[in-house]
Amino acid sequence: MSKQLLVIVGAGPGVSAAVARKFGSEGFRIALIARNQASLDALSKELRDRDIDTYSVTADASKTESIQEAFKDIREQYGVPDALLYNAAAISASKVTQLDEQRLIDDFKVSVVGALTSVKQVAADFAERKEGTILITGGGLALHPNPDYASLSIGKAGVRSLAYSLAQELKPHNVYVGTVTIGGYVSKGTFFDPDRIAEEYWNLYLKRDEVEFVFAES
Repeated sequence: MSKQLLVIVGAGPGVSAAVARKFGSEGFRIALIARNQASLDALSKELRDRDIDTYSVTADASKTESIQEAFKDIREQYGVPDALLYNAAAISASKVTQLDEQRLIDDFKVSVVGALTSVKQVAADFAERKEGTILITGGGLALHPNPDYASLSIGKAGVRSLAYSLAQELKPHNVYVGTVTIGGYVSKGTFFDPDRIAEEYWNLYLKRDEVEFVFAES
């Protein structure tokens, strides 16, 4: 039996890299999707150096057709995914009253619409076979908006709502949806160390008993 396949959209050196290492160490094959080819190449090399079967493809999370093509490529190369992690977000500093309308729309496409597009590439297959996992990276700004990061706060609130709605829709089909709400700045060697956070993604994957885990200092 072939190894299970995790697709990570918004792959980079932080949380997504840690999740890739964790799931890869547990026997998953990893498919990486991101806009930045250099970042993809660096992460792919790191994973392969750890003997993790890795494939990467460039795509823009804000563009529906780009994500669709990336998943088509992955299915042709590796088959239907078994799990998805959506980790893309647009981070821009702006107060609400200074936030440009088009900037909000463009950021929302990355933070929320891209998640929807990615989910739609796997949800039907997962539901049909009554098996699959969808994980979404959330943020503490969904719970405690920051006025200096208005667009990101709105985006994290939106993707959190998407995760909860999706979980309700797909639960009857035995498809698990979970989100890790990260309540701080991710940094190696701190409470918010990405490897610590990755363990919570793995716990959600194994236990499948709650939609949201809030990773925050008490």
